[in-house]
Amino acid sequence: MGGSKTVGEARLTSAAQLYLDLMKRCLSFAIWGEPLRKYVPPRPRGLRSLLAWLLLQMLERRSKAIYFRPDYDPRFREEGRDHPLLAHTMIGLKRLNNIQDCVMAVLTDGIPGDLIETGVWRGGSVIFMKAILQVCEDNDRIVWVADSFEGLPAPGDKRYPADAGLTFHQMEHLRVSEHEVAANFQAYGLLDQRVRFLKGWFKDTLPSAPIERLSVLRIDGDLYESTMDSLRALYPKVSPGGFVIVDDYGDLPSCRQAVDDYREEMGITETIQWADWSGVYWRKDTSGFGKGRVDSAQPTLAR
Repeated sequence: MGGSKTVGEARLTSAAQLYLDLMKRCLSFAIWGEPLRKYVPPRPRGLRSLLAWLLLQMLERRSKAIYFRPDYDPRFREEGRDHPLLAHTMIGLKRLNNIQDCVMAVLTDGIPGDLIETGVWRGGSVIFMKAILQVCEDNDRIVWVADSFEGLPAPGDKRYPADAGLTFHQMEHLRVSEHEVAANFQAYGLLDQRVRFLKGWFKDTLPSAPIERLSVLRIDGDLYESTMDSLRALYPKVSPGGFVIVDDYGDLPSCRQAVDDYREEMGITETIQWADWSGVYWRKDTSGFGKGRVDSAQPTLAR
């Protein structure tokens, strides 16, 4: 579980590492598994299901609702393959470790620039970025929190056929307000003037964002359009030696196509590395990562 030292030579005290490991477990809700959930019966179809539904309604009126605990597989939480009810991030422990590796590397190597995630959901990834800066006593870098805070845009732009048919904009659980994300930062004691919010669709906010340089760019926009908007506006601001992390490269063809198209368009040759089965990253303008390829096959979850 400890932050691996696969990139960079940063060292943390045992207390600082313990704090970051605890943050990862809390942000992903891995420390608790899954909470009890109230059983909501399906709409009655037929006499038997109607009678069961009426019984549950009667029990609920008497404050005797039925609860159940969903199946919980810690391997799925580690890989970010499940959808936790109460967690502040869905990316899983391996991708949180990857964030730690990349942030520690830019701090160790003195790579200039702020940190940003585009598409933050409840804020877990950027909260963790801020926690790393806090324990490393970095008081200069800003953590940028970019999101519409209204969910994902509906696909409709004919320039992005890869998004056709996707329905993420209809998923209510992806709509998390700026106020809720700020409250989550506050709950961990990490909300201060070095946390900046960029509210709106990426095509409107990112090109004019007051960001000079970035050391870590993390993209979690799901759609081709959102991923491409993030890359076009922000990749030129990533410092040499900085990192680009893409959350859904292995999971969503729309995201992967946007990344591949942009890299080809811009002649980007640094090798894509896998953080887990879905998340990838590469380091800008460095040797030692290979050239012009995706490193090995996509990892799978061992059973």
